[in-house]
Amino acid sequence: MTIKETMHGSVALLALKGNLTEEPDTTKLREKVQSLLQEGFAKVVIDMKGVRWISSTGLGTLIAVLTSIKNKGGDLRLANITEKVESIFVITQLVKVFKTYETTDRAIASFK
Repeated sequence: MTIKETMHGSVALLALKGNLTEEPDTTKLREKVQSLLQEGFAKVVIDMKGVRWISSTGLGTLIAVLTSIKNKGGDLRLANITEKVESIFVITQLVKVFKTYETTDRAIASFK
């Protein structure tokens, strides 16, 4: 999995590409978010457009990332969730936990 980082003012946008299923991909995402938090960026949008599949390990990683960000006084938004991945969020009831947006622009704008 690749993670592309772009900054939009005080909001960090992480575009994921690949599957979020197991190590080392889940560790890579956790470490990227920890590095952003250490740099003082606590508003994060994860662009899920390139994520074809997510496992229970991947879901756990997203929950851990959300918890870390909230503990620093920030928040996390998910954008561009594919139909396949969204069905997993619905089944697991995580649609009630994560704030999701149709586009990265809307997700970024929601922080203002």
